[in-house]
Amino acid sequence: MKRGFEFLKQITENNNREWFTAHKPAYDLIVKENKVFFEHIYSELQKQDSLQGIHIFRIYKDVRFSKDKSPYKTNFGVGYSRTKPMLRGGYYIHLEPNNSFVGGGFWAPNSADLLRIRKEFEMDTTEIEKITSDNTFVKYFEELKGEDGVKTAPKGFDKNHPAINLIKKKQFVVKRKFTDQEVLSDDFQKEVIATFLAMRPFFDYMSELLTTDLNGELKG
Repeated sequence: MKRGFEFLKQITENNNREWFTAHKPAYDLIVKENKVFFEHIYSELQKQDSLQGIHIFRIYKDVRFSKDKSPYKTNFGVGYSRTKPMLRGGYYIHLEPNNSFVGGGFWAPNSADLLRIRKEFEMDTTEIEKITSDNTFVKYFEELKGEDGVKTAPKGFDKNHPAINLIKKKQFVVKRKFTDQEVLSDDFQKEVIATFLAMRPFFDYMSELLTTDLNGELKG
């Protein structure tokens, strides 16, 4: 990982095709090292969960709709998806000097899933509050995060509802930051796996919620 971090620092200062082309052999070697690292985590996680895929993100940026026309990302990222339709939630690793984190959750639920989540929280927040106040959850993630979809309340919901801060969210995610020193330590891979496993109560609850109706019956 040390070689990879050094490459990311260099590309941040030299984000152009000429520099990248000259250093492509070094980048290809780092990609192979990263793949081994990420696939080991996949294998370990698969022992305690059911994953249907791993997606290692490319360093090349799509700049067509971006004001920033620099051609390369300055981070390495990988996502692990759980086996749908019964298991929901996704795991993610973001490696970037001074901005590394391990996260997961529900980044962009579709409209039906988002409504189902909001309706659940409108009815009862006992379970989600129990999960997010658990000592392990707080230790790893502090709190449930995610952007709000609206300023006050989604259409059809009471803006004065006690759980409005949850109801108005459009994302339901968790995130644990890592320092560069932690990323480069021998224990980092182990810590990533432990962090992912700490998400499981949250994922399992949300999976049950999204595969049942408001009466708790499995969706047809």
